[in-house]
Amino acid sequence: MIRALGDAIAPRGIGSGRLCIVNYHRVMESFDPLLDSEPDVDTFRWQMELLAECFNVLPLHAAVQSLVAHRMPPRAVCITFDDGYASTHDVALPILSELKLPATVFVTTGYLDQGVMWNDKIIEAVRHLPGERLDLRAAGLAEYSLRTIDDRKQTIQRLTEDSKYLPPAARHDLTLRLQDMAGGVRTDGLMLTREKVCKLAQAGIEIGAHTISHPILTSLEDEAAREEIAAGKEQLEAITGRPVRLFAYPNGKAGMDFDTRHVAMAREAGFDAAFTTAIGAATKGHDRYQIPRSRPWDATPFRFGARLLRWLAR
Repeated sequence: MIRALGDAIAPRGIGSGRLCIVNYHRVMESFDPLLDSEPDVDTFRWQMELLAECFNVLPLHAAVQSLVAHRMPPRAVCITFDDGYASTHDVALPILSELKLPATVFVTTGYLDQGVMWNDKIIEAVRHLPGERLDLRAAGLAEYSLRTIDDRKQTIQRLTEDSKYLPPAARHDLTLRLQDMAGGVRTDGLMLTREKVCKLAQAGIEIGAHTISHPILTSLEDEAAREEIAAGKEQLEAITGRPVRLFAYPNGKAGMDFDTRHVAMAREAGFDAAFTTAIGAATKGHDRYQIPRSRPWDATPFRFGARLLRWLAR
């Protein structure tokens, strides 16, 4: 049914075409109630099987070229991952390889080899905090409930949003405070190593850049933002020995997380295309340096496939 509907609504042939790019972060080995927006391995498998059976899954760089040339097949989809979690190699790669599906991993270089992103420090600290309340009013934030799993999940979401746009030093201080309150939680092994980045590239996964430290680019001075964008590319090229052609903006909301200055920086750094987190399908009319990608979140195969078709149909 999904294939038939896709053929009916997706434009065909020269002169038209749309592309849906799905975006992941982590793939969990087992279900985690605090990270229920991240698929576990079983969910990821049926999602990939549905894409393999019902959609035309394309390598991202080739798909961008087809989009620009207006030569996009029907039901065109690409698969991407952000940040550079080890699970892209350990959990996702075997499934992608088995199903012969191409994908792109956008790597934040500063967290390779035992680094930990600030949001993951918050998640693991809140997971292990004792008691039923977290009082951060002295830090200029709020009081949060820890009573139930759902409360802790909501607290993680609120703290992440409250922290996202803090100055980096203030955010660092907050994560240290939370880790101390939780008893010094360890978060080793979440991110890719340089060796695993190379293995992904050798397996046919395209490696894209995602800055060095995953900053909100609009919070930086221009020279610092330019360094994050260009040096991240150079570091990945040194690691893989291959050109890095694609870039994803951290957080990815146009006008809030990046603006026209950073679009120009991505172009000047030599990337062929850059990607946002806007919802919906990409078309030839999109700026090649502001191509939308969206996170899939539906819990059943039909809803998952239908959502992609809706994006392709708009």
